[in-house]
Amino acid sequence: MATMKRIQYHQYGGPEVMRLEDFEPARPGPGEILVRVRAAAANPMDWKIRNGDMKIMTGRSFPRGLGHDFAGVVEAVGDGVTRLAVGDAVLGGTGLKAAGAFAEMVVAEEKAVVKKPADLSFEQAAAIPTVGLTAFQAMTSRGKLQPGQTVFIHGCLGGVGRAAAQFASIRGASVGGSCRATAMRDAHDLGIDPVAEFDFDPTTLSGRFDLVFDTAGTLPIKAARTLLKPGGRIIDINPAPAKFARSALPGPYQVMIAKPVTQDLEEVAQAAGQGTLQLPIARTAPLTEAIAALTELERNRTPKGGKLIITVG
Repeated sequence: MATMKRIQYHQYGGPEVMRLEDFEPARPGPGEILVRVRAAAANPMDWKIRNGDMKIMTGRSFPRGLGHDFAGVVEAVGDGVTRLAVGDAVLGGTGLKAAGAFAEMVVAEEKAVVKKPADLSFEQAAAIPTVGLTAFQAMTSRGKLQPGQTVFIHGCLGGVGRAAAQFASIRGASVGGSCRATAMRDAHDLGIDPVAEFDFDPTTLSGRFDLVFDTAGTLPIKAARTLLKPGGRIIDINPAPAKFARSALPGPYQVMIAKPVTQDLEEVAQAAGQGTLQLPIARTAPLTEAIAALTELERNRTPKGGKLIITVG
């Protein structure tokens, strides 16, 4: 197979370890597909992994590719792949260990990839997988949110927070949340009420919510408990050893990492195709300029208000 370009790194470290280099894509193994990438999306976990924050899970073999969420066209399929075929337009994600979506080609497991709705561009489709799955599973299989219930989303205008607010509304739940003071109007426009600033006093909203969803990982556990109704749940999506330890104890608190469940991703993609899930794109950059754009996003958190999408080809 011809050599392709991808962003990779040869040791864990800061943005300076990223390189755009030639690599040879692997052939897809059993249950895997090879995708010609058209667009890929940046997520905070990309640089957490590259910094070495999750090396217990990601290991020590290099070079490692960067990026998980992609949309593109199936180029080849491995043994046992039946749901997808060569030529299908798809969206999906790679495993934590595999990565490598910021590339001209990427290998992924079939179960973590679904067909792209015709109404979505490749850029829009790439924005969905991690953010959409995390929000969907937090509201459904883990949060068990029912019609008429209430959820508080800490960080309600980040990618996951925004998606969670939309899924909660689809399920007939009411949504409150917190965000930067300068963005409170945007939150109201999403139908979020009440809206609080990040460092709000939780006693003002004491005992009002069935589910507290901490997308930022910065809500003190005491504050989260204050917001909860009796029997409610707290979900945090920012894994750390101390958090896993707390999550193992009886009580309302649990740490969640999204799982590649095909049916869930299909529902998320369908919601995006129908327009009930909308994730704004803040910036697009071609693969040749992506390292500079990724570095700026990581260091300055800019652009705000949407995803950074890397376009390929």
